[in-house]
Amino acid sequence: MTVRVQVLLSPEERERFRAMAEAEGMSLSAWLRQAGLTRLAGDGDRRRFGSVKELRGFFAECDAGEEGREPDWAEVKKMIEAGTRSGGSGT
Repeated sequence: MTVRVQVLLSPEERERFRAMAEAEGMSLSAWLRQAGLTRLAGDGDRRRFGSVKELRGFFAECDAGEEGREPDWAEVKKMIEAGTRSGGSGT
């Protein structure tokens, strides 16, 4: 059994979604369904933390994978100000 679901979109969103669906050879309905299913499938990849201890362990793992040191705020602020004065984005 299937059910009908109404989704409210702006005209711009509808057109962008419709164009993408058409480019992929799908109806708008099929494209939206597939997008939802893809999103649901990706939720299984999210790491869940059951305690503060697990969360701290996660951050410790992240820190262990990094090299060098994080600049302190004064250094970051100087870099931002230098970029603003030079007009460059720094990228």
